[in-house]
Amino acid sequence: VLCNLLAVDGVNDPDVLAINGGEWEATSYFYIFLLHTSSFFWLKPTLPFSASAALALSDIPWNGPIGAVRDFCHAVKFGVKHTQQIIHAIQQLCREKKVTKRTPVKIFSAPADMVEHVRLLSADRIYSVFTDSSHDKISRDDAINKIRLETEEALKVKYPQAEPYEIIESFNNVSKDIFRKLVLNEYKRCDGRELYALRDISCEVDVLKPLHGSALFQRGQTQVLCGVTFDSLESSIKADLITTALSGIKDKNFMLHYEVSALAEKSLRPVIPKDFPFTIRVTAEVLESNGSSSMASACGGSLALMDAGVPITSAVAGGIEDYLGDMDFKMAGTSKGINALQADVKIPGLPLKLVMEAIQQATVAKKEILNIMNKAIMKPRKTRKENGPVIENVRVPVSRRARFVGPGGYNLRRLQAQTGVTISQVDEETFSVFAPTPGAMNEAQDFIADVCKDDQEQQLEFGAVYTASIVELRDIGVMVKLYPNMSAVLLHNSQLDHKRVKYFGRDPTDGRMRLSRKVLQSPSASLVKTLSDKQSITMGD
Repeated sequence: VLCNLLAVDGVNDPDVLAINGGEWEATSYFYIFLLHTSSFFWLKPTLPFSASAALALSDIPWNGPIGAVRDFCHAVKFGVKHTQQIIHAIQQLCREKKVTKRTPVKIFSAPADMVEHVRLLSADRIYSVFTDSSHDKISRDDAINKIRLETEEALKVKYPQAEPYEIIESFNNVSKDIFRKLVLNEYKRCDGRELYALRDISCEVDVLKPLHGSALFQRGQTQVLCGVTFDSLESSIKADLITTALSGIKDKNFMLHYEVSALAEKSLRPVIPKDFPFTIRVTAEVLESNGSSSMASACGGSLALMDAGVPITSAVAGGIEDYLGDMDFKMAGTSKGINALQADVKIPGLPLKLVMEAIQQATVAKKEILNIMNKAIMKPRKTRKENGPVIENVRVPVSRRARFVGPGGYNLRRLQAQTGVTISQVDEETFSVFAPTPGAMNEAQDFIADVCKDDQEQQLEFGAVYTASIVELRDIGVMVKLYPNMSAVLLHNSQLDHKRVKYFGRDPTDGRMRLSRKVLQSPSASLVKTLSDKQSITMGD
């Protein structure tokens, strides 16, 4: 089912609405809308085409329709109640269109007698492996695969005409049944833990010294190494118009690189300070996996951010609850609330009571994990590491700006190439300098001081008359100096008359010195001032 986004209002998340939205016919429209606030929930028509409706109205057999609404506990109960209106509307539409479902042929079904023969051959051995808590993930898989291969060979002898998928499915059915009964009837996990017990958890921070922040999080045989690096705000990801309308975020200055899903990033984003001066990149490298690596990435990412000195509002941990293998439920958040949720339901439906139990159990697990994480690092470091980036504002008066930028931006490009800094203009006289290290900032400051050093700026008095030396003749005027070590300044033909020049300060737009001889046509006497190369040069503000 394809759900095409036709319009975005910037308020309602199409991800949620698309569960109810999909295309039936190009000329048919079915508007359904879910709107919520922090306190109240409403259901209104707005989104054309429902995925649920599309399946119901097609000839594809489907035990729907379903409805959805976000948030937890109260919201879930509220949503389950009110999505019945959506369900009834879809069912009514289905009846009006007189849709007839086709009957699918079950292609990958295992014959009952073959399943029973597998049970006779291997059930006891499979049970023995699943109840042996000394196994880890790899050794358990190896033991089961050995039984699988031996059983499949026996099936090929007894059922020479059997299709490969029938043999495979027969063994899978028996294995799954034994595993489920072990949990449902004996309340045991295959690793020997009680149903509500956590795997062993260990945390470590500052494991990679050169990085701005790092952490290693391990839960059982799931191990994730997280690293944090900072960059300038100019390095943030620029969002497209639709993404901006959906999320309200124009520049994405926080990102978590995790190869499987976006759940870990969604878990951490709410605690990132909005005014943090750097772009933050967190990498989550899964070194080993036997259980939710996304939740381990959220935990490791939280630890690494605190190690890097990012003032996150609270630590984030993920609690998982895979209820009897029928639902993969992942919930991440802080000690005060929930940041992100993912639930993959593997059966036609779950009672609302079980959903509430899963939320409660995941909340308990999240609290226990946070307590363990707090032993490694309880709150963000007060200061960032010495090798971290630095941001400083540099004030460049308008009179210096031309020299600072250089012809065609040459000085800026040279500064950035030689020192590795990034420069952006804040306002007319202020530039922000981002340096990857304090050493780079020192180099940049020396470079800026040298470039902006103004050998023209002696204590010139505005409106005073000075004797100038002509150093070059041009068609448009002459190049003159007021003192020997001064950079030559153009005196335009329109300003030529007498032998002396009058100083009129600097041009406010490009900072160039303004001189004129034309104004000296007046017969009134003027005091002539002279300058020597021995006089002190001041930078001025």
